[in-house]
Amino acid sequence: MSSSVFIAGPAAWNTIVVLDHLPEPVPHMQFAEATWETVGGTSAGKALSLTGLGRPTQLYALAGDDAAGTRVREALDGAGVAVRWGAGVTERHLNLMTRDGERVSLYLAAPEETSGEEDAWVREQLSAADAVVLDLAAEPRRLLPLAREIGTPIWVDVHDYDGVAEFHRPFLAAAHAVFCNADRLEDPVAFLHARIAAGAHLAVCTRGADGAVAVDEHGIEHRVRALPVEVADTNGAGDAFLAGVLDARLDGAPVAAALEAGVRAASTVLRSRHLHPLLDPILHLPEE
Repeated sequence: MSSSVFIAGPAAWNTIVVLDHLPEPVPHMQFAEATWETVGGTSAGKALSLTGLGRPTQLYALAGDDAAGTRVREALDGAGVAVRWGAGVTERHLNLMTRDGERVSLYLAAPEETSGEEDAWVREQLSAADAVVLDLAAEPRRLLPLAREIGTPIWVDVHDYDGVAEFHRPFLAAAHAVFCNADRLEDPVAFLHARIAAGAHLAVCTRGADGAVAVDEHGIEHRVRALPVEVADTNGAGDAFLAGVLDARLDGAPVAAALEAGVRAASTVLRSRHLHPLLDPILHLPEE
């Protein structure tokens, strides 16, 4: 039986706006080059990519009974993603993008942590899974002590962590594997080595078109180049990269081969204007 993954974290409904440049902080007017609505959320992105790779995956996310929540639930269900929905506000973002992949993500709504109504089920899932992904949000943060108690390896994605933000620290302390990007770290490679020294078994930093660098549990550095691809949208590429690495590692691949698998997964997502091509036949977009 294939190893399975449990993911807890955001699934959102997003509005994407493509601009020729990101707005400056002064009053002005800009015209959008393109705009569309789609599924967002870092956990939804990882679950879609793992599902697309054929990996048994269970997502736990929060959403309301509003129109946005209905759209997210129907889209992920149509894509074949197994989701357990907890009650909460539907997460919504407005993502301002450029063609080069620069992004300003405005959170329009985000759910708070729950009172633990699903904890008995969550405990079963944490115990049964071979790997757990807990993403940056209030509910996964609440679940960190439970996940650490059970002991299933925890993978975390701290995105554009700056090295000091308080919210991220419990995730880093619990992590078997740490992923981040290089946007706000002064010395990404030093950060990766620090995470290994702190007890993580794998630490990875993505660098966009420059690929990624990783440090394994022995302190050995690994680098991988990005694949050339015609980019339709960069949202979800980092989530797909983590999913590809995780999927390969669960199959026993060494770190170098797992990074290559992550690059392939990310290149698949970059070709779609959604978080994953599984959504392409479900969420029809107008032509630009």
